[in-house]
Amino acid sequence: MTDVAVIGGGIGGLTAAHELAERGADVTVLEANDRFGGKARSMPIAGGPSSLHGEHGFRFFPAFYRHVIDTMERIPTDDGTVSDNLVETEATLIASATGPETIAETTTPDSIQGWLEALRPAFAEDLPPADVRFLLERLLYLLTACEARREEELDDISWWEFIDAEHRSQALRDRLAYATQALVALRPQVGSARTIGTIYLQLLFGQLDPTRPTEQVLNGPTNEVWIDPWITTLETLGVDCRSNTPVERLETDGTRVSAVVLSNGDRITADEYVLAVPVEVAPELIEPTLARVAPELRRIERLETAWMNGIQFYLSEDVQLTRGHQVYTDSPWALTSISQRQFWTGYDVAGRGPEAVEGVLSVIASDWETPGISVEKPARSCTREEIAMEVWAQLKQHLNDGTATARLTDDMLVDWFLDPAIVETDDGVTNRSPLLINTVGALRNRPRADVGVDNLTLASDYVRTNSDLASMESANEAGRRAANAILERQGYRGSPASIWDLEEPAVFEPFKRQDRIRYRFGLPHPAAVTQSLRTVTRHFSDGPRTR
Repeated sequence: MTDVAVIGGGIGGLTAAHELAERGADVTVLEANDRFGGKARSMPIAGGPSSLHGEHGFRFFPAFYRHVIDTMERIPTDDGTVSDNLVETEATLIASATGPETIAETTTPDSIQGWLEALRPAFAEDLPPADVRFLLERLLYLLTACEARREEELDDISWWEFIDAEHRSQALRDRLAYATQALVALRPQVGSARTIGTIYLQLLFGQLDPTRPTEQVLNGPTNEVWIDPWITTLETLGVDCRSNTPVERLETDGTRVSAVVLSNGDRITADEYVLAVPVEVAPELIEPTLARVAPELRRIERLETAWMNGIQFYLSEDVQLTRGHQVYTDSPWALTSISQRQFWTGYDVAGRGPEAVEGVLSVIASDWETPGISVEKPARSCTREEIAMEVWAQLKQHLNDGTATARLTDDMLVDWFLDPAIVETDDGVTNRSPLLINTVGALRNRPRADVGVDNLTLASDYVRTNSDLASMESANEAGRRAANAILERQGYRGSPASIWDLEEPAVFEPFKRQDRIRYRFGLPHPAAVTQSLRTVTRHFSDGPRTR
């Protein structure tokens, strides 16, 4: 029985605790908040178990999520497992304030026409043919590049530069360059081609894979249908789950961790320690002596964060929109949403809050730097109420057509709940729960789970993982990697926690092998400069032009 102290009760910390406890470790989880789940948690808006729940942002499970789903399948409920609480979406509404809206089906196609319709959103039908050809060439470059080239070359170039966005049509910039920003708070000008391109491909493959749902959401608030049953399972396994237990620092003896010092002064000792706190918190807990032993720990503070936070609007009508996501392509604050009640089948919305509440529209804002349409200033410069009213205004602008059939009207709005991590200051708001973003060159600053300290591992979404992206999936994978490092050190002879690679079509493997040889000899990728990327400058009487 190895004693393990896990600092942080988010997805990474709970995963590490789960994997270790199943294999006989004696685990204690220390969580600073009053609820477990980290950024994934939901919380009652008025206190008490009968209150409506608000969330940091709605949950989203694309097809390439393997680790999180596997964990859910091992959490029992009264009538199955937590994985049974996942519901497949059917369509995404792509709404624009300046043009017609479109519907993108997210169910698996069952006909040739269906496949063509499924691919259309990825290669937006209004793109110029030259842009479509160029985008295909760029994606094939990614698919045929070896892993070393991806990590050392494509991580040092932005997605914006890689797809030559500045010289492409506005349609490409609107539909593709910003496509991932709404999902993962990544600005294409600063996000690496490696990360954004890889995730873009995974989302596309998920649409084409008939063996898995393209995307799924939960059938109730996160804590009620996932996190709370998880905590029950962990406690059944003997895990000591302590909420409201903030940690002040890790105490060291110069070469390894000797204790966890709580904010109340108490000390907790263990054989092994798992640091599973967010990227902005980790540097505060790591003493300089520990960073000298493991230089990777020092580089965590170089990683960058952005804001991606949610707000829930409680409505007097159940405005369903589509059975899936809504993406507001030209909204200044990069909004996405889900109309929740149609999915929350086991959750009594009407009995949880004001009698007038019949619907819940959960919205995420991913751009906090661009002025809005009503308040005319960035979200980070607004008050909490101004943020709520501006998001509401942008939703109405995109969803209403100016006639009597408007989907959203002011008299529908009963109440709203903005992520409490958004805290007002003298000149706007600050964010106590920012999100890691994968900027150009960030890979070299991301540590491995086994960081090089004898009794310390890391389990958070900034750890190097196959899924690579700041997400529940990456945190879960990091928790598994941390558990495996501990098990190996302790001489465990059973099966380790499962780790899955991202899947790409096997047909591209010979090309990757060829590129591996080229890269080893310092040769460029065969598609480094394609015909679509070359520009020819000719001088005309009125000055130079680029074609």
